[in-house]
Amino acid sequence: MRVVRGGAVAALVLVTCAGVLAGCGSEEPRESAPPPSVPVIAPPASAVATSVMADRPVPDDCELVVPAEDVSAVVGKDLAKPVEIVGVPEPAVARTAKLDCYYGVPEGRQVGDAAVIIGLSNFSDEASATQRITESVDAEKQEGATVEQIDVGEQKASYVVTKEERFVAGTIGRSSFVVRAKPDALPDDRVKAVLADLAARSMTAPAP
Repeated sequence: MRVVRGGAVAALVLVTCAGVLAGCGSEEPRESAPPPSVPVIAPPASAVATSVMADRPVPDDCELVVPAEDVSAVVGKDLAKPVEIVGVPEPAVARTAKLDCYYGVPEGRQVGDAAVIIGLSNFSDEASATQRITESVDAEKQEGATVEQIDVGEQKASYVVTKEERFVAGTIGRSSFVVRAKPDALPDDRVKAVLADLAARSMTAPAP
């Protein structure tokens, strides 16, 4: 057993204290580094709620179908204020309401000569709306028209090309839409996209 006498003990204590003081007694406590901040990503200022196509009641004003200003912007030229023709209910085909909007009717000409025509109809049930559009497209096909399926918003519709016009026709629920243009109203490479755009707008109710 090893014995350390008093003087040696004192020396050992002094050395130990000196070592402790040299190692940490001269330093102040360090503050812990703050945790890294988490970036907050804000949504872009341009993010807005988008309207969605829907089965909508036929309005009583073409400005509530597609405003004339919007039609002119989409078509790319100024069109005259639309002529409105309100249809009557037709029980034979279960149609309950109809509105046709004729945009860009040439001065002194008939409404059928309008550059763009947008027609909306309501039916008593979904099957009747689908049947009416299907019969109309099939009739054109039998007369020699070409028909293809295209996207209108998130819906499918028929794009029909005849000698007299081009048109997009489709349904949403109990409603139908038909958007027509004369062959010379729009360039061939734009007509399909323009008609699809106008069709989508016609089935999108304006914000209240």
